[in-house]
Amino acid sequence: MGASPFLDLPQVRRAQGVMALPGSKSISNRVLLLAAIADGETVITGLLDSDDTRVMLAALRQLGVAVSELAEGRVTVRGVSRFPVDSADLFMGNAGTAIRPLTAALALMGGDYRLSGVPRMHERPIGDLVDALKALGARIDYLGQPGYPPLHIGRGEIATPAVTQVQGSVSSQFLTALLMAAPLQAGQSGQPVVIEVLGELISKPYIEITLNLMARFGVAVQRDGWSRFTIAGGARYRSPGRIAVEGDASTASYFLALGAIGGGPLRVTGVGADSIQGDVKFTDTLAAMGATVTYGDGWIEVSGVRVAEGGRLKAFDTDFNLIPDAAMTAAALALYADGPCRLRNIGSWRVKETDRIHAMQTELEKLGARVESGPDWLRVTPPADGAWRDAHIGTWDDHRMAMCFSLAAFSPAAVRILDPGCVSKTFPGYFDVYAGLVSA
Repeated sequence: MGASPFLDLPQVRRAQGVMALPGSKSISNRVLLLAAIADGETVITGLLDSDDTRVMLAALRQLGVAVSELAEGRVTVRGVSRFPVDSADLFMGNAGTAIRPLTAALALMGGDYRLSGVPRMHERPIGDLVDALKALGARIDYLGQPGYPPLHIGRGEIATPAVTQVQGSVSSQFLTALLMAAPLQAGQSGQPVVIEVLGELISKPYIEITLNLMARFGVAVQRDGWSRFTIAGGARYRSPGRIAVEGDASTASYFLALGAIGGGPLRVTGVGADSIQGDVKFTDTLAAMGATVTYGDGWIEVSGVRVAEGGRLKAFDTDFNLIPDAAMTAAALALYADGPCRLRNIGSWRVKETDRIHAMQTELEKLGARVESGPDWLRVTPPADGAWRDAHIGTWDDHRMAMCFSLAAFSPAAVRILDPGCVSKTFPGYFDVYAGLVSA
């Protein structure tokens, strides 16, 4: 699609068909790092090809890890006990799933590393993770504003016994980073590593992905509820030999939503009811809004109303703490509800690729919706008949904003998406696939 400054979406009435999901971003970047620090060689299939995974691949290669790309989505990684390159400047783009786990792994190995990213990355907090790593003996300095990247990682004094605490209420990626890196310390010291979570842990399904993948690489984590995690002394990652990356359940939400408002049936393949990703639970929201959801082995299918012909979804008032990414799709679907919709417990939106609560309110209001918001909630009253407005939708350099607002093409408004190329962060071909599933 190139770097076109905008994309005008034709008004559509119908959506149906079958699409194969790209690999999960969350799983892809976790698996790449685990394969890099595990004993043995790992063949990864179904790996996502996107900006965020390219950032991780480039960083691992820069650190001396042998990575061979064999075919589309198929990569071989030869693991190392510690990175061969102990001094590097690493550019991490705006990839939270890359910079946070890599920061933890590098900090517990020690060396001379500088990690930086795009300007927005330097506004995304990392202080809670840095504090937790320092408690384990790591040496990390801020090169700019305290609490945020860019960072300098030096050689610390690894602590024993190893106990640290991390805030759970800002981003689950901090805990994921500590969990994934902890075996590096436990294996070296022979002593257990204990991580205690302060406050309420958000986005728990993402921690379940982390624990599931660690187990597949040979490290079982002992868990006491969601407040205390113990990695046994002497723990080591061992390659499972081969590992397949599931389709991206967050990305599935846009296409399943197309089925809910475009009649359907619309089927996504690559993810099913047995997925390890929490975002498959977005189908519960679709069902509550009146869509019909069916599951099979590795697929999900949705049929629903035709909003372009006057159909309406049922309004919702839902806690989205467990599925914050897919919740953005629900906010876009609120445009077609039969009353006001409320999204609760979405405070993590504030520290994502952009402040998503502010961005979503701004763009929904352009279309004619009435929107109210608070620190961790959003209330959307859909436009009344005749109150829709044509809109140039700003995407805020946020892939999910662009994909969510493709759903606005079912409205009577003329919709232009600005900077549609931002979808390359997770799904470079999104608008091409979308166009193949909708019809005027």
